[in-house]
Amino acid sequence: MLTKRIIPCLDIKNGRTVKGINFINLIDAGDPVVLAKQYADLGADELVFLDISATLEARKTMVEMVLKVAEQVNIPFTVGGGISSVEDVDLLLKCGADKVSINSSAIKRPELVNELADKFGSQCVVVAIDAKEVDGQWLVHLAGGSIPTEINLFDWAKEVEERGAGEILFTSMNNDGTKKGFANEALAKLSTELNIPIIASGGAGTIQHFIDTFQQGKADAALAASVFHFGEIPILELKKALKVHSIPVRI
Repeated sequence: MLTKRIIPCLDIKNGRTVKGINFINLIDAGDPVVLAKQYADLGADELVFLDISATLEARKTMVEMVLKVAEQVNIPFTVGGGISSVEDVDLLLKCGADKVSINSSAIKRPELVNELADKFGSQCVVVAIDAKEVDGQWLVHLAGGSIPTEINLFDWAKEVEERGAGEILFTSMNNDGTKKGFANEALAKLSTELNIPIIASGGAGTIQHFIDTFQQGKADAALAASVFHFGEIPILELKKALKVHSIPVRI
């Protein structure tokens, strides 16, 4: 059985790690390169860096950061935020990123998923989906969750899988930053309907929430930010607890 992955997520704004609740009220959480090294040493399986201020200036900062992270860590890491072309991806992969995450750009031009999968391979194409449950329907949102669409989460996830995405990073906007647990019902539906790995994001607050998302949500990986950044859940302690519950992890 494949091991389940624990993935700290670092939201980057102007070269710093930040964290908010429901995508707003951002506070500083430290230097991303220092944090990346700490997480690699503490047993994280992968890292995700999301540039939430994807301006031209921020992109330059991000490229410099990717180079520094690649020098410091020996675990795979994904970079996302404002990526909209084959050229963007080519640059980030050459700087040392293992995967890229695309979100709004894939919705605006779905062919981008095909282009990236064809050129670089599905294994490095992660499609991030921010969705919100509205009147019983899971609807995809754009631009860091700020623009609602009529696109159904499950239909969109299936489409990007068919276009060549290697993984789905699903963030429940209802759960994000609340520390009340992941959206396990939606995750289980995604995991059942798709054949590619699903990364759970949004809602981690306790070790039990991780246990639940692997057991009930059938997630392949769980991503979190503040509980790791502020030392609320040590990664090694989390992994030992998962092992006790017969969830396969790398320690």
